[in-house]
Amino acid sequence: MSLTNEELARRWEFERQYQNGQRPAVQAVERAVCGCDYGGTSWATRAEADQIIDALDLTPGMSLLEVGAGSGWPALYLAMQAGCDVTLTDLPPGALRIAIERAALDGIPGVCLASAADAARLPFRDAFFDAINHSDVLCCLVQKFDVLAECRRVIRPTGRMAFSAIYIVSGLSPTDHAAAVATTPVFADSDESYPILIEKTGWKIRARHDLTSAFLANCLKKVRAENELRAELEPLIGTAEFDARHGRYRRRVGVLERGHVRRELFVVDPVN
Repeated sequence: MSLTNEELARRWEFERQYQNGQRPAVQAVERAVCGCDYGGTSWATRAEADQIIDALDLTPGMSLLEVGAGSGWPALYLAMQAGCDVTLTDLPPGALRIAIERAALDGIPGVCLASAADAARLPFRDAFFDAINHSDVLCCLVQKFDVLAECRRVIRPTGRMAFSAIYIVSGLSPTDHAAAVATTPVFADSDESYPILIEKTGWKIRARHDLTSAFLANCLKKVRAENELRAELEPLIGTAEFDARHGRYRRRVGVLERGHVRRELFVVDPVN
């Protein structure tokens, strides 16, 4: 399955972000916003990660798959806290190397493996994992249906999946929709809602948690934290990109306040 030029560009942008994510200034922002310092790119907070552990009933000996694991957040934290085994998948190889090094440094109690893999073509046998998580991954991919279907293929009949996603609400005017598109991840807009995609790919919703208020608060925290560290951050991304990014954050705050964009955590079970 070939990737579009836009997807390829997004992949290499993530690779750059994961490398920059190991810089002290970037990690200081991450600690202020998410309560961690893995160099991650999702909006998952420590409190949200704890919620995922409970939602997936993670315990020692269970096998967890993290799709779009990047540099290891929140997968390594989940494994550390729950004592489960974890398999990390993503495409940027540099990010996975960072994650494996962090796992060794932290002394993850269970088995930790990494595989450079396309989320729409997972290299695992059917019914292999007890649990799956992915944080703000689907809103960065075109192949939402294929990813959910692959996750359904590799989950055990008694397994469970949790995933967060940023999405644009339906029924907006063309002007409001365009404004929402301009502030969200590049593939956040979708022709089909997540409940429909979930049902079509062999899952059923166990729980939905609205994370929009926390997302809004964290966007504001990020603006403040990055402004405080502007002198250290600008050399990493450039003045123009720094200003453009903060412009997007400010516009995102507006669409979140108007209820045009949401972020949710879905907890789903396989339909057997």
